[in-house]
Amino acid sequence: MFAKVDSLGLFGLNAFSVDVEIETSKGTPAFDIVGLADTVVKESRERIRSALRAGGKAFPLARVIVNLAPADTKKSGSVHDLAIFVALLCVMGCINEDISKSAFIGEVSLNGDVRPVNGVLPMVLLARKEGFENVFVPAENAYEASVAEGITVYGVENTAQLMSHFNRESVILPQRKYEIKPEERFDTLDFADVKGQQAAKKALEYAAAGGHNVLMVGSPGSGKSMLAKRMTTILPAMTFEESIETTNIHSISGLVNKDTPLVTKRPFRSPHHTISSAGLAGGGSVPKPGEISLAHNGLLFLDELAEFNRQTLEILRQPLEDHKVTISRASGTVTYPCSFMLVAAMNPCPCGYYGHPTRECICGKKQVSAYLSKVSGPLLDRFDIHVEVPPVEFDHISSSAKEESSAAIRERVQAAREVQNRRFKGTGISCNAMITPDLLPEVCVMTDRARDTLKNVFEKMGLSARAYDRILKVARTIADMNGSEVIDKAHIAQAVQFRSLDRKYWSGK
Repeated sequence: MFAKVDSLGLFGLNAFSVDVEIETSKGTPAFDIVGLADTVVKESRERIRSALRAGGKAFPLARVIVNLAPADTKKSGSVHDLAIFVALLCVMGCINEDISKSAFIGEVSLNGDVRPVNGVLPMVLLARKEGFENVFVPAENAYEASVAEGITVYGVENTAQLMSHFNRESVILPQRKYEIKPEERFDTLDFADVKGQQAAKKALEYAAAGGHNVLMVGSPGSGKSMLAKRMTTILPAMTFEESIETTNIHSISGLVNKDTPLVTKRPFRSPHHTISSAGLAGGGSVPKPGEISLAHNGLLFLDELAEFNRQTLEILRQPLEDHKVTISRASGTVTYPCSFMLVAAMNPCPCGYYGHPTRECICGKKQVSAYLSKVSGPLLDRFDIHVEVPPVEFDHISSSAKEESSAAIRERVQAAREVQNRRFKGTGISCNAMITPDLLPEVCVMTDRARDTLKNVFEKMGLSARAYDRILKVARTIADMNGSEVIDKAHIAQAVQFRSLDRKYWSGK
């Protein structure tokens, strides 16, 4: 007897359809699974045998063979358990209704419970695209799956419930659709908590408005980490498309909150400086997303930048330009998106007090040079904005005056980002930091005074072509914040100031 049930698999971020074909025949009783299945998939035989007994059914005394098609695509994980179980019920005559428009995803436990799996959302989105009308998923994944429009989601708690559903003894009710709740942006973190540091705050405001990468350099206790941790409270709201993209990545990593499955707050990732290259960029035998992909459409904060392994940091160079990372393994190649804002903070020397106005640095010149050289020139060139964060003065830190709140700053940032959304509509570009070279002359129109200023700076400072582009992009953001259609001399001058820190610390003088 033959039956076919539809399931879905996942390799990286790419979901694919899987046909679970099953045949029973006379012969020595056996239960085999073929179709390039890994060890976890093959172990499902014992889980399904036990689950069948738990549901009061005897495993058929026959030769049972299951094929997971396409046979040349590697299948991994326990996601196909539920589909194999349903296929077995079909050949046993326990399911007579048409399930050709239904797909099944989930892990089956020994007692028949259906356990949650990672990556449900991208698989359900593919099921909808492939024309399926229903999808059966673990009950704990049902709310996440309901984010997908145009497909009915059924949450299955155990195999007994599923059998009762098909026997019409107790029907499983469809999962209610996910409703986007009003975003709760501000909790304990707010820019109003940061005393002083007006120049740094303004630089971070420009960075948030244009999606620019920022490097903060300053002595210990000056507030670099405090500022960075509050950056998410001034970033513009996510679009629905951005939320889906980010949720897909978090889903395959098992990081989705079952109560709020759609990611509506821009991610903030802050890995420790001991992180490995695979942890940052992604990796594994079946490549998993790294921190740079988990920060997609959000912010990646690298505190104590110079303490990171240099080889690990160099991995960032290409993803920062391409906004994607490609991981190649023997099992295949996976590409993850990683369009993120990079915010980094570091001390100017090992002791942290090089250039401090009141405290003396105890590091030698060679120590300072060796410490700063841990951040390479090409990586430094990829920071659009360099900010020096000086020590907070007593008058500022002891002041009872209220600082500007994150909500007020975010209003200006959101207004500037809306200008950019109108400007780049239909181009796939979301902010000024992503302006492509072909659009740069059209978008970054300068006055004659601005052009002359930039020319003088370019020749005097010996800027690279990348630095030239980034100065123009930052100047475009400053002009947007000031409501100007064209870039003027003042906008160029301010953008150039944000590129001067490397001359102070990395010039070697």
